[in-house]
Formats: sequence, structure tokens, C-alpha cells
Amino acid sequence: MGTVHPPLSPQETTLSSRLFRSTLVVSVLTTLSRVLGYVRDVLYAVLIGASAGVGADAFLVAFKIPNFLRRLFAEGAFAQAFVPVISEYRVKYGHGDVRALVAAVSGMLGGVLAVVTVVGVVAAPVLVALFAPGFIHQEEKYDLAVELLRITFPYLLFISLTALAGGVLNTYGRFAVPAFTPVLLNLAIIAMAVWVAPHTAQPVYALAWGVFFGGAAQLLLQLPFLARLGLLTRPRLEPRHPGLRRILTLMVPALFGVSVGQINLLLDTLLASFLTTGSVSWLYYADRLVEFPLGVFGISLGVVILPALSRAYSRGSRDVVSNNLDWALRWVVLIGVPSTAGLMLLAEPILVTLFNYGAFAMSDVRMAGLALMAYAVGLVGFILVKVLAPGFYARQDLRTPVRIAVIAMVANMVMNVMLIFTLAHVGLALATALAAWINGGLLYGMLRRDGTYKPGAGWPLFGARVALAVTAMAVLLWLGVPGVDHWAAMDVFARAGHLTLWVTAALAVYGATLLASGLRFRELLRPVAGA
Repeated sequence: MGTVHPPLSPQETTLSSRLFRSTLVVSVLTTLSRVLGYVRDVLYAVLIGASAGVGADAFLVAFKIPNFLRRLFAEGAFAQAFVPVISEYRVKYGHGDVRALVAAVSGMLGGVLAVVTVVGVVAAPVLVALFAPGFIHQEEKYDLAVELLRITFPYLLFISLTALAGGVLNTYGRFAVPAFTPVLLNLAIIAMAVWVAPHTAQPVYALAWGVFFGGAAQLLLQLPFLARLGLLTRPRLEPRHPGLRRILTLMVPALFGVSVGQINLLLDTLLASFLTTGSVSWLYYADRLVEFPLGVFGISLGVVILPALSRAYSRGSRDVVSNNLDWALRWVVLIGVPSTAGLMLLAEPILVTLFNYGAFAMSDVRMAGLALMAYAVGLVGFILVKVLAPGFYARQDLRTPVRIAVIAMVANMVMNVMLIFTLAHVGLALATALAAWINGGLLYGMLRRDGTYKPGAGWPLFGARVALAVTAMAVLLWLGVPGVDHWAAMDVFARAGHLTLWVTAALAVYGATLLASGLRFRELLRPVAGA
């Protein structure tokens, strides 16, 4: 049990209230994006299925490659290196210095990515062979993936510049616009799927063009809001700019430190390409469902807390850093643990409701359901990484997360080899989940060891209340939810209605049990003093 500390200052309480409101705004907009993402995935399932042909696996690999690079470089290494530096410039220097930094970064990032995009389009056959070597001996699938990748690869350029703009907006507390922009990608793909795909011989080409146009739309949306801040500057090539050089220095280790989860998912795709046709797609659909709570809550919280922690470090306010990490971790437990139980107990009903139409068969539901349950084991670990990594990046310490990331990645590789032969694609998902726990656990241990984070009072009682509430919720779902065959017999509206009913009932039991045990949610709207 943590030490009882003095009450928070009004400034700290105001900060925590802003964090909560900002996290809520980002979460709501991210939820909208995720809902549209599931509409998009339903269209994937109807149009291209999972195991019925080569189109599904080919498109998902062609989309995964630039998407992986986006998460690795744009939203991963770049974002975690850029936000602390621009936050420091905002606190310590003038507006003109911030403009100069943005100009130098956009010039370097845009120039490098333009070259990378050209190389990626030309080298698409090599990239497909590298990311999905199992396709090499399946000529039709390989050739289709290459053609689709040449359409989707420029998405990396658009979305990386979007990440730059979003990083600036987040630093200035404008969280809503960056959180909304992913909606445009989903709308573009949905529009192409509905109005263009039915008129093409191979629907996956329309989906690929949706990725291209969606990426361009996301970038264009950000520009007027940058202009309002006076930060829409002409890109300049200034490789000697000190802020740019510091960002580039921080990016090198951040490539591993913040993106180990994406590297692990890439390894899953690579190994799954050697398995039964459909394995890549089963892992994709399962990962998409785990991404819902991770994106709505975990990533949203990480996005909001990084600028706040960066400012606190720049001002030397270490107590504020610990207080807000403690606040964030309580929300990780409060949301992450029931989300894990819900995904595991409702895996097949969710998949049937969302995807069991058209070419997505019941056999796909069962295979993807097993992968979803395995991925769900690591949900809290995934969220921990998103929340704890900013505790290092905010103080521009990249070496510690790198060492931890390497350990987690090696562990994932070993577990992949151990589990793939007995559990096939499910073993790949389980290995990724366990590696996330290793990564998150080691990050937590290091923050405790160096004194950055000191737990506030009341953790044992808080944990017991959450455990009791999750148990009550799990018993309800275990005993009450009918089998998958019952769900398969329903039409789409009955499935959606029943799923909504059970999710609502589970949330009601969880919340009521928490309240009955004495938890008051208003206590979580501000951090517990922890330094």
C-alpha cells in the first residue's frame, strides 16, 4: 500500500481534469473511427472473405506493409521523439523558434519520405517477398499483393506528414482534430467498397485506392488548423537545426522502443503466410477487435499524457509526473481488465455479428475467435506499453525502452517458434500477447526502480474491487451467453441486438459491483498524489 501524500495543488488538480477531458474527447472520436473501421472490415468480409480466395490475404498484406511502417516511423518513433522536443521548445523558447523547428522537421521528413515512397513502389516485389515470404510460391497471390502494394504504399507519405501535423496540434492541446482524421481513411475505403468495388472484376483494387485517397484526405484536413496556430510553414531543408538533430537522435532507438508490438504483429504475418490460407486474415480480424479497446482507451491516453509529461519534465515537476502516471495506471486496470474478460468470453458472438456475412464463413469465425482470445490475453500489456513508454520519452530517455523492447521481441520470436507447431496461428497471437506483458512489466519495473513513479495510496483495495467486479461480469457472460450456433441462426439485426444487450448487461453488472464495493468514480477524475 502506497504512502499517503499531501493533497494535490490546484494546478495539479486542474492538469488532471484537463487530462481527463482531453482523454474523453480523444476516446469518443477514436470510437467513431473504430466503429467506421468495423463497418470497413464488414465490407472486407463480405467482399473478399478470409479463406475463399487469394484476394483477402493479398490486400491485407499490401495494406499492412505501409500501415506497419506508419506505426513504426510516423506514429511510433517520430511521434515519441517529436512531441517532447516541440513541447520543450514551446515551454522554453518563442513562437518563432517553434515555427523554425516545424519547418526544418517537415522539410526533412517530407523529403526523406518522398524518396522512400518512390523506392517502395519500385521495390514492391521485394517488400512482399520480405513481409510475406510464404506468398513467393503462390504466384497469383504474390503478383496481386505486389500490384496492390504499389497503390497503397504512398499512404505512408501522407500519413507520416499527418502525424507531424497531429503532433504539433496535440502539443498545443488541440486533440480533437488529430483524433478525428482516421475517420477519413475509413470513409474513403467504405465509399470505394460501396460504389466502386461492385463494378470491378477484382474488388480489392478499389479498396487499395481507398487507402490512397484516405491518406491524402487525412493530411489535407490538418493544414487549416496548423494555419490557425501560425505553424503552417514552408518546409525547409536545415539538417543542422539543433531541434531536428535531437529528434533524429531520439528516433533511432525509438524505432524499437515504442513499436515492438507492431514488429511482433509483423512477425505473426510473416509466419502466418506459411500456414493455411486464411491465417493472415484470421489474425487480422482478431487484431482489429483487440485494437478497439486499445485504440479507444490505451492509445488515446498515451497521446494525451505524453505532452503533459513532457511539459512537466521541462519544468522539473517530477511530482506531477508520478501523480499522473498513477492516475493513468488506475484507468488502465479499470478499463483494461474487464475489456480482456469481455473479448475472451464474447469472441465468437462478436465475430459472428460483425463479419459472418458473404464470403466470411463460420469456419473463419471459429479460427479468428481462437486468435482473438489469445490476443486478448495481452490487452492490458499492450495498454501498459502505450501509457508507460511516455514516462521515458517525455524525459527524452530512449535507451531504457530500447533495451526492454529488444528483450520482449526476442522473447516473442522464441515463443513463436515454440507455439506455432502446436497451435498454428493461435500460437502466434498468444506469443505476441505474452511479449506485450514482458514489455509492459519491464517498463513498469524500471519506472519504479528509478523513482519516476511511486504508487499512490489504496492500490490493494482498488485491485480487489476491480477483481470482484470482473468476476461478477464473467460469471454472467459465462452462464448466460448462448453458443455460437445460436448466434449464427439469427439475422443481422437480431445479432446486433443480442450483442448490445449482453455488452450492456456486462457493463451494468461490472459498474454496479464496483459501486457496491465502495468505489467512487469521481475519485478517479484526478490522480492520487504519488511523490
